[in-house]
Amino acid sequence: MATLTLLQGGESTPFDLNKSPMVIGRHPDCEVRLDSNMISRRHAQIVTNNGKHLIEDLGSGNGTFVNGQQITAPTELKHDDRIKVGPMLFHYTASAPTPAPSASSPKTASPPNEFGIDFGGDEAQEGTVMGTVRPAGGFGLLEVQPEAKLKAVLEITRNLAGTVSPEALLPKILETLFNVFPHADRGCILFKDTASGKLIPKAVKHRKSSDDDSVKLSRTIVNKVLSEKSAILSADAANDARFEASESISNLTIRSMMCAPLLDLNGEPIGIINIDTQNAFKQFRDDDLELLVAIAGQAALSYENARLLVSHMEKMKQDGEMQIAQAVQRALLPEELPQADGYQFFASYDAAQAVGGDYYSSIQLDDGRICLAFGDVAGKGVPGALIMSRISSCVQNVMQYVSDVGEAATAINNHMCVNMVEGRFVTFLLIILDPKSNEMTMVNAGHMSPMIRRPDGSIDEFPDDAVGMPIGVMEDYPYEVVSRTISAGETIVLFTDGVDEAMNPAGDLYTLERMREFIKNSKPDAEELGRALLSDVRRHAAGRPQNDDITIMTLGRNAV
Repeated sequence: MATLTLLQGGESTPFDLNKSPMVIGRHPDCEVRLDSNMISRRHAQIVTNNGKHLIEDLGSGNGTFVNGQQITAPTELKHDDRIKVGPMLFHYTASAPTPAPSASSPKTASPPNEFGIDFGGDEAQEGTVMGTVRPAGGFGLLEVQPEAKLKAVLEITRNLAGTVSPEALLPKILETLFNVFPHADRGCILFKDTASGKLIPKAVKHRKSSDDDSVKLSRTIVNKVLSEKSAILSADAANDARFEASESISNLTIRSMMCAPLLDLNGEPIGIINIDTQNAFKQFRDDDLELLVAIAGQAALSYENARLLVSHMEKMKQDGEMQIAQAVQRALLPEELPQADGYQFFASYDAAQAVGGDYYSSIQLDDGRICLAFGDVAGKGVPGALIMSRISSCVQNVMQYVSDVGEAATAINNHMCVNMVEGRFVTFLLIILDPKSNEMTMVNAGHMSPMIRRPDGSIDEFPDDAVGMPIGVMEDYPYEVVSRTISAGETIVLFTDGVDEAMNPAGDLYTLERMREFIKNSKPDAEELGRALLSDVRRHAAGRPQNDDITIMTLGRNAV
């Protein structure tokens, strides 16, 4: 039966062409379903006609290709055709009688993958290996043939200079290998996938463009190279007992091959380099293997350096973007606090990361009253900052049209409930202060109660039953409004849990009890109290990095 084999990530997935048509696409009803945004819902189809298979593009966005050529009409498939659908590669195997396995090749090699790499089906038996070299450091064994090895190292260093892309390095490495080994016919570089641990082909090179575009490897040799971290030479691969079970070796008349590990900065294998030759009169020797080890060491070092440089550049880019995000978030906070006769205001904001999820705002209403908004998003960093910017915009818009604190809290909550990310909510305080009557009305949406310092130093707090649901959890939640007259000499402290949960190096929390005691023994001046509280939290932390955002807002009525 004819087969269409998907080649992806070093693995193959066969699909038997047992019906007509066989639709290829992203839609769940397709016979060959592919999960990629670059694949159309119904991308292409394979139709059976008089025992032949024809492939047809169904008006896809990214086209369908057979052997590298885009098709515009139904095209007959031939054995070993390669079909590309968007980013996905398929191998077509026509119906044909399966040949009986010979004594020298009892198992059939698996279908080639996207780079034409095929691991032969050989067993892990001991065989004849003509040479083995274990790398000794990043530059190989320079004490043997130092002139030749130094020349090869210098050549590959010169060829790779200025290349910062790890993927762009690999073809240059193979090109250098072909210059150093003029009798090499094929070469390939494979790297371990960090997630699966499987070898993924990254680069392939052929000396002659007319050659079979596949490079076939012995799984036994590759496993030995990786496990023992040693390079292997087979001076006559066709007669090497280690390849007896590999049909690919005899089919491609490989006469000699070398395989060397690529080691990272810690000496652990991250991949392999493999080259082979079909020339029976110019086979690889022990000196060639030692030279390959030297080149592989420098190649791996260059690849690691390029990879680290790319990571460093990406980190610098991210740091720059985070600095911009930090400036944008700071711009959302009020530049100045309200001015009201007989009152003082103070606020400080310290994010645990470049950006944070804490929030405060002050708005001077048209009738002379002052609106104070204060909140803490569940989560910190970028996710918290995004929600913080959303609630900041929401508060600004709502308070332009709604003067009642209860109605405003409901409107803000309903707006935040729309398209709210699951698990993300905001504990929130909304306060409206009338400086003329000294009346304060407040809605508490799941936040800690403000601490109110009376003139005699005692601490007052709002009752727990006045605390409602956090913002963004339940639409149309009925928030309770609480009121309080601010007496002369009283100071109110609003804070996020980054204050009471600040840790010292021993893991001890600052705690609400210590905070109450500190406020009780502080001066009633709002700005002085706020700054002193922040300093005391820093003293407690004793240099330990913040584990959460720290935000403090204080307001106080002057003593008569």
